[in-house]
Amino acid sequence: MSLPVALSCGEPAGIGPEIAVRAWEALREDCPFFWIGDPRHLPLGAPVALIDSPEEAEAVSARAMPVLAHAFAAPTVPGTPDPDNATGVISAIERGVALVHRGEASAICTAPIHKKALIDGAGFAYPGHTEFLAALAGVERVVMMLAGEQLRTVPATIHIALSEVPAQLTPDLLRETIAITDAGLRSRFGIANPRIAVAGLNPHAGEGGKMGREELDWIGPLVAAMAAEGIGVFGPLPADTMFHPAARARYDAAVCMYHDQALIPIKTLEFDSGVNVTLGLPFVRTSPDHGTAFDIAGKGIASPASLIAALKLARDMAAR
Repeated sequence: MSLPVALSCGEPAGIGPEIAVRAWEALREDCPFFWIGDPRHLPLGAPVALIDSPEEAEAVSARAMPVLAHAFAAPTVPGTPDPDNATGVISAIERGVALVHRGEASAICTAPIHKKALIDGAGFAYPGHTEFLAALAGVERVVMMLAGEQLRTVPATIHIALSEVPAQLTPDLLRETIAITDAGLRSRFGIANPRIAVAGLNPHAGEGGKMGREELDWIGPLVAAMAAEGIGVFGPLPADTMFHPAARARYDAAVCMYHDQALIPIKTLEFDSGVNVTLGLPFVRTSPDHGTAFDIAGKGIASPASLIAALKLARDMAAR
């Protein structure tokens, strides 16, 4: 019997609860998982089987969504986050990570959180899921990858203002990002010889120093040095010509310099099916590549496609 994937509930006022049920409907016999959250937050009438431990999930999954009940302070109103539930959201993530650490779940998939509600209700001190999971794992450096069928991208800097990128983007940071991406492609995706393209920071990758010198001064030399060490990395490349079909065929992942440079192309190509993967953790973590979508929460129209892809990828990565 394979271990199930743990799915933390995320922000209960968002679309997380309803797409969890729809993901179970699609995957109940193909990819057993269990939901960690307050059953009161699930859509009325959802087929639910309360379980006491993850090992019970597979046996009940064919008839109902396995739920590991996790008490929250308050019920929820779709579209209206309640800061009183912030502690519950955080502790559900912590519980999922602990179950994976103990070998009771194969991986953790996290439903979207709402950072403002967590800050207001619990003083949440992290920019996002990725940084919080790194702290829980005791890992200093992790990498956020957005993965889909057509493209994988990695931002070297993540949740910071664009004005801060040049100062935060250091040779050490870029080297670590490339190295963790290379290791993750090998171990999590089963790619024996990964090909990694690196984007430039400036327009046209600096155009020979006319639009910025970072590419000439240190990005290009660093990429060349890592390639000489045996990593299949090349660049820096102009970001505006990296993402058409012929360019994408040349690499397995693109390392980008900042958040939007990485996320715009994959969300354009795979808005409903992209998956957020955290590389560098001692366990597998995935998440749907979208937010809480308060504007449509509770209306039954949210697409579960990204969550379905995230759960299936978590299963496959854990198996590797």
